[in-house]
Amino acid sequence: MVRLLSLCFISVFLSCTSSKDTAGGNDYFVERNILWFDATANFDRFCNKDSITYYLQKSKEVGITDVVVDVKPITGEVLYPSAIAPVMKSWGEGKMVKDTTWDMLSYFLTEGHKLGLKVHASTNVFVAGHNFFDRGVVYSDSTKAAWQTISYLPEGFKPITEQKSKYSAMINPALKEVRDYELSILKELVTMYPTLDGIILDRVRFDNLNADFSSESRALFETHMGQKVENFPADIFSFENKERKEGKLFKPWLEWRAKIIHDFIYETRDALKKINPKLIFGDYTGSWYPLYFDVGVNFASKSYDPSTEFEWATPNYKNYGYAEALDLFTTGNYYFEVEKTELLTQKDTTKKTLESGLVVKKEDWYTVEGSAELVNKVTMGKTPVYAGLYVEQYKDNPEQFIKALQMCRAKSKGAMVFDIVHIINYGWWNHLATGLKK
Repeated sequence: MVRLLSLCFISVFLSCTSSKDTAGGNDYFVERNILWFDATANFDRFCNKDSITYYLQKSKEVGITDVVVDVKPITGEVLYPSAIAPVMKSWGEGKMVKDTTWDMLSYFLTEGHKLGLKVHASTNVFVAGHNFFDRGVVYSDSTKAAWQTISYLPEGFKPITEQKSKYSAMINPALKEVRDYELSILKELVTMYPTLDGIILDRVRFDNLNADFSSESRALFETHMGQKVENFPADIFSFENKERKEGKLFKPWLEWRAKIIHDFIYETRDALKKINPKLIFGDYTGSWYPLYFDVGVNFASKSYDPSTEFEWATPNYKNYGYAEALDLFTTGNYYFEVEKTELLTQKDTTKKTLESGLVVKKEDWYTVEGSAELVNKVTMGKTPVYAGLYVEQYKDNPEQFIKALQMCRAKSKGAMVFDIVHIINYGWWNHLATGLKK
């Protein structure tokens, strides 16, 4: 979700769209029940072949059709023998050292395919460090430390590695060297594993509305606009007593950010499909579309015009929707409330939802049901949608979890469950099986 020149590269986008049609088109619109295997949460567990085999078998037994193996967590390290990115050999307090004489992802592929499971790899794209542990590429590589995003906050400009309340050390998607580096990792991954069923991108976005306000981003935005920004950052926005005041270039700035992510998605799709035309090209985002401009992402169809419904969108904003580029789209429908009617029982319907300071009134989309309907509305059938759940939200509420799973299946092409570690820790295999039953 890159090119920063003002040209739209329409011919490139059209060629990518047509490649989707020839690669399968509606063949991708199949029911799936997807289970995520987070890299760090499961690191020690999946250093053992027996564990991988056991949990893949359990997944198959309860109705899972697809597994997603996270091979590039937020540190920017990877869990396969890369020649580009540093390899993660240990994680957490246990400090189990990974046995590098065998390849975890290859084993997932072999064992998963034996069971008839589709195996996707996931990578966290525009992030390269874990701020809670001061670990990762932006901490260990001085040349890449300059890639970290610069936030514009009420107190001024601040590098993200100095914001210790934030665990993800995001990097700046506006920088060509960042995009080239991340694309090189993805191309290496697809080349190394020709039997991969799919790639699902994660964190293809800016950190939030406060990012990126580096001098490099300013210069690139000026090039895009073909004019100097007279008052930076005030022409974008400013703060008065921590309250955000939009400047005259606020909406063009949002449009430019969406273009960066849009162009990267299309460029990446094209590059990976050239390596493996059968690859399922997927993306993972939040489901809260009315707020997703916050991170510079427009996952809608180009046929959907958000400017008719949302004041933050320009008429050109629709040009940077990228649903048409995706063979698979999974969303975080991360709400405890499942049915829209459940909101009616709440007295307080206003909540600050994003760390950038955006405040939202809880509406129908603030439920699993409503958010799934909204994603379907804005993607307009251009990509198969799989509504996702964050299992930990339902801790001590297994019946609500089952209800949410059933809603995901009713309102999309299937369910995505994040993450297997919670299913294991809570002992919820039977609950998962119940929620996935037809």
